[in-house]
Amino acid sequence: MTAELIRQVRLLDPVTLGDSPSGELRGDRVADVLIGDGVIQSVEAAINSYPDNTQIRDGSGLILGTGLVDLYSHSGEPGFEERETIDSLAAAAVAGGFTRLTLLPDTHPAVDNPATVAWFQSQCQKFTVPQIRNWGALTLDAKGEQMTELAELAESGIAGFADSKPIQNMTLLRRLLEYSQGLSQPIALWCCDRSLSGNGVVREGQESLRLGLPGSPDYAETAPLAALLECLAAIGTPVHLMRVSTARSVDLIRQAKATGLPITASTSWMHLLLNIEAVQSYDPSLHVEPPLGNPADQAALIEGIRSGIIDAIAIDHSPYTYEEKTVAFAESPPGAIGLELALPLLWQALVVSEKIPALTLWRALSTNPAQLLNQSPASIQPGQPAELMLFDPNHAWQVTSRTLKSRSTNTPWLNQTLRGRVLQVWGGR
Repeated sequence: MTAELIRQVRLLDPVTLGDSPSGELRGDRVADVLIGDGVIQSVEAAINSYPDNTQIRDGSGLILGTGLVDLYSHSGEPGFEERETIDSLAAAAVAGGFTRLTLLPDTHPAVDNPATVAWFQSQCQKFTVPQIRNWGALTLDAKGEQMTELAELAESGIAGFADSKPIQNMTLLRRLLEYSQGLSQPIALWCCDRSLSGNGVVREGQESLRLGLPGSPDYAETAPLAALLECLAAIGTPVHLMRVSTARSVDLIRQAKATGLPITASTSWMHLLLNIEAVQSYDPSLHVEPPLGNPADQAALIEGIRSGIIDAIAIDHSPYTYEEKTVAFAESPPGAIGLELALPLLWQALVVSEKIPALTLWRALSTNPAQLLNQSPASIQPGQPAELMLFDPNHAWQVTSRTLKSRSTNTPWLNQTLRGRVLQVWGGR
């Protein structure tokens, strides 16, 4: 047996919380961990018996956590390989500590039929880690006016149903909710009314006026969200709400959950770290969709994660070439990369600053996303697959085109030094 022993490492495992009244201590504690043949062999305060030739590592100051799970990100391949290939995407995910990756269907061709799903699966079989799956498209045409063959797609091995674009036709949305009830697949929806957001590229308010950039009002998100919640109250289909970005949305979700509506929600990592005030640099990598919120939106999202109203943090990794992004802010395509950057930046901004506990961050990045995808979450318990990642929160490194695994470099942290880096990932299979 090939074995590795990590001594006195800090464990972060939200799954163990229900095992004891002192769950926080069980889920966040220091211990020795023995890993062998892709399985967690032992977790003890001190391990003194282990196989010969075991590789021993001092884990002091390091964090051993369950592998991270991304709810939704974008692949360049097929169709836009100059932005990102499946190989580079997988490498970026591993570098960021992600052991599972779920891709949105907006490739070319789109993931709206079983043949494309089968092609993706054939391309991803070579990876031990990460496990890569696809969301199946809800709609066929660019305007989102025609429903895909939902039942046929559901049998093809997709992770669930989602579109990269918001559905504007409420009649179609109602039918999607009704038809998908019997399919037992997760459904993720993005609430955004294009007729209200117009050509807005930042959150509307005093800061957007000062910047001289067209603003998108917060009710471009909350108006369709309120309408969707009314539909769910009548139809009852469980839905995941993607890309939540406003304080008012957090309030609506809190109220809806209190009444028992079957909803979950996620926000993007960048909306937790930044707000519109960062856009004063006019860096096109800060042009994201939905736009970065006002400070009150950012604070509400952080509190939403802390309280559990917002269930998960998604990366929404969106690679673009240098040529595509090196244009005026309002003319650039919305999106930024993030798989390699999210954990160190979130750790420093939220955990080190004590805005949220470490286990809360891990739950939002690992356990909850897996459960939202109807998958079993990883755990750090003997006998379980070693789906793990080792993180050094104090490792300093510079973000450059050479240090990034992604093909694209569209990030506002390019050429900056970050603290925190993933040292190793285990795939658990």
